[in-house]
Amino acid sequence: MKKIGFIGAFDKTDFIIYIAKILTTIGKKVIVIDSTLNQKAKYIVPVINPTTTYVTEYEGMDVAVGFDDFDKIKEYLGIPLHAVLPYDIALVDTDNARVLENFDMKTADLNYFVTSFDMYSLKKGLEILSGIREPLTITKVLFCKHILQEDDDYLNFLSLGYKIVWNEDRIYFPYELGDQSVIIENQRVSKIKLKKLSNQYKEGLAYIVEQIAGNINNVEVKKVMRQIERGV
Repeated sequence: MKKIGFIGAFDKTDFIIYIAKILTTIGKKVIVIDSTLNQKAKYIVPVINPTTTYVTEYEGMDVAVGFDDFDKIKEYLGIPLHAVLPYDIALVDTDNARVLENFDMKTADLNYFVTSFDMYSLKKGLEILSGIREPLTITKVLFCKHILQEDDDYLNFLSLGYKIVWNEDRIYFPYELGDQSVIIENQRVSKIKLKKLSNQYKEGLAYIVEQIAGNINNVEVKKVMRQIERGV
């Protein structure tokens, strides 16, 4: 099972669910694990009679809420602790350094630091990274209105001395291009619709899915995304 970390205080739940939807459409069995303090997935993923911890199916993926390690998910699913979870890919959403250790994200196949450049997202995200005790290679996923080298330099400066090895690759997502309105509408109807997202946003999703899946190129990912847009 591939293990992918999405780290940071930025609101990234919908973004991760969109990635999971594309991966499931490709044919991967995916679990999204919301281990954040606010547990936003509890409010945007429909579920009957939610409990403190639960796993529910949504749009072809499983979504786990309220768990802070893999063993508790195994116990909930009735799987022996020595067994591997029955998924191809686990996407772990966290905003807590302790949870990073619980899920042993230093052994993850990929880790992404997701942030915008508002002070809360940036400094709270860096607070999480400051709690990492062993070197961790992370790719930046930056939500910004304009792509500025100064912003990236500022993030590098603030993280000096942390046990972070920044990947040279950086992934940019647009901000304030109408994507938030599309995301809110998707939440309202409890559906994942990609069609009205901006081209820049969809490009970012395709790029990350290509990295995670590992056996599909960008052209094929975009073909799958068009299938989702048509409801195929």
